[in-house]
Amino acid sequence: MDNPIGDDVRLGRANVRLGLFDETPEMSDATLVLIRVENDGSQGIDRDDCTSPEVHGLTAVFTDRTIRGVSVTQPSDTDHLMDHFTPARGFGYDGNTLCIPRVPLNHGDHFKLLVLLSGGDVGREIRLFGGIREGEMHPNRSATPDEQPPLFSRAARLITIMLTVSVLTLATIIVVRDDDPPPIGCEAGTLRITGSTAFEPVVEELAKAYEKKCPDSDISVDARGSSAGVNALAELGTTSKNGARSVIAFSDGPAVGVSDRLIGRKVALSAFTLVVNDGVKPAKELTIEDIRRVYRGEVTRWKQLDPALPDLPIVLVSRNADSGTRQIFQSRVLGSWERVPSTSLDCLHKDDTSAPVMRCELDSAEDALAKVAAIPGAIGYSEVTLAAGRHGVRTVSLDGAAPSIEDIEFGRSAYPYRGVEYAYAYDRPGDGSLAAAFLSYITEATGENAIRAHGHLPCSAAAVVRLCAEDQRGK
Repeated sequence: MDNPIGDDVRLGRANVRLGLFDETPEMSDATLVLIRVENDGSQGIDRDDCTSPEVHGLTAVFTDRTIRGVSVTQPSDTDHLMDHFTPARGFGYDGNTLCIPRVPLNHGDHFKLLVLLSGGDVGREIRLFGGIREGEMHPNRSATPDEQPPLFSRAARLITIMLTVSVLTLATIIVVRDDDPPPIGCEAGTLRITGSTAFEPVVEELAKAYEKKCPDSDISVDARGSSAGVNALAELGTTSKNGARSVIAFSDGPAVGVSDRLIGRKVALSAFTLVVNDGVKPAKELTIEDIRRVYRGEVTRWKQLDPALPDLPIVLVSRNADSGTRQIFQSRVLGSWERVPSTSLDCLHKDDTSAPVMRCELDSAEDALAKVAAIPGAIGYSEVTLAAGRHGVRTVSLDGAAPSIEDIEFGRSAYPYRGVEYAYAYDRPGDGSLAAAFLSYITEATGENAIRAHGHLPCSAAAVVRLCAEDQRGK
């Protein structure tokens, strides 16, 4: 059902003024939608049968309309179904989005949701998202004799008035209340985010956005490197399980050798790049074998790779052992550890004069990029977006493939230096926790947009699921 109930209701050629919302002009175009959810299959549906990655099971989006209130009606003959319609189970609404919880339904069981909306006409698209394991979700629609709207007959007027009266109490509460309900997914408490420095800009943006949406939340970001963050979370779990449940550690690539209590979730696909000092011209492209020779210490000057390159000593600006960016570089490009040991603390003075190549290690991507830009002949690596447009450095293609996240997404490139960003939590975050709410927030539209804006691909996007699934090394 999708009916108008505002001040000016038009059915067919009749135009009737009900005057329900005279004191609330923003409700003059109010509409009433009734959604009926039924298990019409041959087997029962359990809460765990829902395949949604969210706490809730189904999501309804009302195009161009704003939800003003929702009432659960007629949960079959089973009153216990009402226990599932709580904020802790994901039930709620925000803007034009309604989250429907995971409700167990035996064959033939159903429930109904009466939704009061404003801001748009009836008939606008209502989209429903979700899935059932080993089953299917499909829309039904009541049979209509024709597509012409009926005249506002006495019977139709009676039905509309009865429906209006049934929701009037709900509407009155919505109009006169002093404050709005907390948005969907809002949980109070504190949360600390640590780990990847490459993914730090995304996390900082989402943390601020979540705090703005949910004022009772307090989220701090302390990026210290992928391995350092994950190991710190694992260690905290041995001393304070409750404390560990208030921490999320992001890692460039899957964490290796950590506690089984740490559960990883694939969040984004990231592209990384080799960068060289801008004076290393015309090094726009190198082969993977060139890079391996450089990092084995077999090539010490750029001219040895190509006579067209300048006769400058090669300086390796690397990340420390806690860096996920370095671990992916070693795995996907070098195929082994960086063979040249660290020979300099400042990347300028060779502490081991017998070493053929100068190599230093830095804690963050920003520090590494600054060093590469400042030192003639330097080469390093970084997340693509951080390096893009950076003064003093140039990105390098590998085996003819450019470091382009767009080419990766649309299958135009087999660019090798890429990896999956993981979010690690201690155990599986419980319903109603800030950690669970924030992880769900990352997969919503706001989270996906922020991930893309910073040059990554969200694993929750349908077109990216396969790419993220190719990385099978994570838990």
